[in-house]
Amino acid sequence: MAATGFHTADELNALLPGTLPGLLGLTVTAHEPGRLEAALEVRPDLLAPNGYLHAATVVALADTACGLATRALLPEGSAGFTTIELKSNFLGTVREGQLRTVATNAHAGRTTQVWDAVVSSGEGRTLALFRCTQSVLWPRG
Repeated sequence: MAATGFHTADELNALLPGTLPGLLGLTVTAHEPGRLEAALEVRPDLLAPNGYLHAATVVALADTACGLATRALLPEGSAGFTTIELKSNFLGTVREGQLRTVATNAHAGRTTQVWDAVVSSGEGRTLALFRCTQSVLWPRG
């Protein structure tokens, strides 16, 4: 069964324990259909061996924000979704503080959704631009 319909930030946060986003410490801070905000605190274990923020941390934050927001825009009768493509442009980094992202819907169709996310530092400096395409899944048979 599809997870369609509006979900509050608290409902989405309840999905995270025991998953990678939960392990990273991601928190949904705001959600409305077509837009989701999330954040996480930078910790030493989220850095790369070179001492800078690991790219996978940034991608996980942005992809999770887009994925959670996709749930609210799934067409009636769909069975779910999966990410089929993603791209990130990294513009900066941090070693401490907070990461924030705002995910916004660019396209919500019957077979695909396209999402954009901007990842920024807690001070508002843009660190990465992210785009992903979600494939809407339909029941078989």
